[in-house]
Amino acid sequence: MTHRLPLRIYYEDTDLAGIVYYANYLKFIERGRSEWVREMGIDQAAMKRDEGVVFAVRRVEADYHSPAKYDDEVVVTTQVEAVTGARLIVKQTVERDGDVLFSALVTIVAINEAGAPARLPAAFRRNLH
Repeated sequence: MTHRLPLRIYYEDTDLAGIVYYANYLKFIERGRSEWVREMGIDQAAMKRDEGVVFAVRRVEADYHSPAKYDDEVVVTTQVEAVTGARLIVKQTVERDGDVLFSALVTIVAINEAGAPARLPAAFRRNLH
């Protein structure tokens, strides 16, 4: 299953050259993951409150292929690549008209309130299939 989040590039997303500032792609893919989890019916605030577990990004491997520019309409895609008991790897892209502008493999881990590794919540794992 691939989740898709449409976004428009605003002036605030760009640098002096009018192209998306490189760090903003990380914000875009974070929004994509947040909306994907929300659409699965997972309330991350309740998960923290009830289970003491939150998600944290452990690793990002990113490639910048082509720049997005002011007023572009782009789509952030999120797709599961691998799941273990405590780790999730997702492939994310930012695309414009089907062309990949940015791609990343993101490793997400579950951690408890002390910052130690925790198992991915069962409700979350169930929703991945």
